[in-house]
Amino acid sequence: MQTRKLGNSGLEVSAIGLGCMGLTSFYGTAPSQADAITLIQRAAELGITLFDTAEAYGWGMNEELVGKALKPIRKEMVIATKFGFTPDYTGFDSRPEHIKNVVERSLKLLQTDCIDLLYQHRVDPNVPIEEVAGTVKELVEEGKVKYFGMSEADAQTIRKAHAVHPVAALQSEYSLWWREPEKEIFAVLHELGIGFVPYSPLGGGFLTGTIDESTEFEEADYRNAVSRFSKENRKANQSFVEVLEDLANAKSATKAQIALAWVMAQRPWIVPIPGTTKIRRLEENLGAFNIELTAQDLHEIQTALSKINIQGSRTPGS
Repeated sequence: MQTRKLGNSGLEVSAIGLGCMGLTSFYGTAPSQADAITLIQRAAELGITLFDTAEAYGWGMNEELVGKALKPIRKEMVIATKFGFTPDYTGFDSRPEHIKNVVERSLKLLQTDCIDLLYQHRVDPNVPIEEVAGTVKELVEEGKVKYFGMSEADAQTIRKAHAVHPVAALQSEYSLWWREPEKEIFAVLHELGIGFVPYSPLGGGFLTGTIDESTEFEEADYRNAVSRFSKENRKANQSFVEVLEDLANAKSATKAQIALAWVMAQRPWIVPIPGTTKIRRLEENLGAFNIELTAQDLHEIQTALSKINIQGSRTPGS
């Protein structure tokens, strides 16, 4: 397994990580705990060292699962978790005392004495980012956290936080069909030496080519609330997948592998964290390591996609 360094932090992880959110929530019926543990441990066997979870993923269920699965090999793994949402997902809470309480609970659930990478899940408009960074700095000094991360933060907020305590990584959505971070964020990350950990690098599964207008999502699947996944928009967005199909056929690869290879080709400090509940998909995703996209390939993708307007929003309720 290839490894990558997340900016200048010194944190080195596998070039692809595993997003564990879907193993307990958000994508409909979750696998059994036994199957989820088997998948996580298979990921580790295949060389993945970065595992991403959060307090808000099942309010303890996901962290407990990750902790149980990785306990036998904890020292070799990098566990990332997050704080910052309120239990109803409609608000934020990054008050210093709350951060510390969340960390204590996460340590117990993860069965560890130190969180490798602690993210602020979303910026809290009611708490100055300097206070948040300062609190995480205290936790680092206490040995309870190793590295500080942020998620979906803007450039100015990243700079303010980084001035108080180094930000090792930013986690935000990024894929072939959501490229907003390229506009301002990438330049700031490069300047400050911060790594980038994209979630949904496969566009919520759409870029795999396994979802079309006839796909029926389970009632509890969050994609039901995202306009980009409405039936009419799925039909309209199929031309996007067709671009990947042509290159996948030329490379004897899958569309998912091309999509992931494209993400990794953008910067050497990018580590995507695709999630899956199926071992065969996990193994397929890791095949992206073997895909070499030439400058010409990247140019052709850019040219083709520049002619397509993605239909629908990426977030629920908008």
